[in-house]
Amino acid sequence: MSSVVIAALSMQARSGADTVAAIFPPWWSAQQAMLATAAAGASVVRTGAIPAIMIVQPAQNGGLAKLRAAGAWFALDPQAVAACFSNSTTTRSEGSGA
Repeated sequence: MSSVVIAALSMQARSGADTVAAIFPPWWSAQQAMLATAAAGASVVRTGAIPAIMIVQPAQNGGLAKLRAAGAWFALDPQAVAACFSNSTTTRSEGSGA
């Protein structure tokens, strides 16, 4: 458990980030995560690898705090999250330009 917390802290999105990966409780459905994202005034860019991850543009003026108040556990760098949840087949095909 402590290694998960350390990893999450090291991938924290910086304040003022244009796009973040909002990590909601893993038992939440995609609908719950979308509703919470909307309640925080954030815009969904795309969904993540699991339903409880939303890649979003936070609202202006305290957007990260609003996401946390809406139920997000963490707001992380979306590139770091993508690296953790991608598979080698998808990454290879995306990188090949095919």
